[in-house]
Amino acid sequence: MILYPSVDDLLERVDSRYSLIMLASKRAHELDSGKMPMLNKYQSVKSVGRALEEVVAGDLKIKE
Repeated sequence: MILYPSVDDLLERVDSRYSLIMLASKRAHELDSGKMPMLNKYQSVKSVGRALEEVVAGDLKIKE
């Protein structure tokens, strides 16, 4: 279960749950592969949680 960031906050940034899942999973894979983090500090230790924190912060967006 996701406590932070909340699903409501995430869906304000991304238009659908499917898009949110795809965005977070791709970014989590990038973080696991050694890509540079976008934030200075994270609350989550897991890469998926970190990706979701980047979405809420507005740093990670879907390309249109």
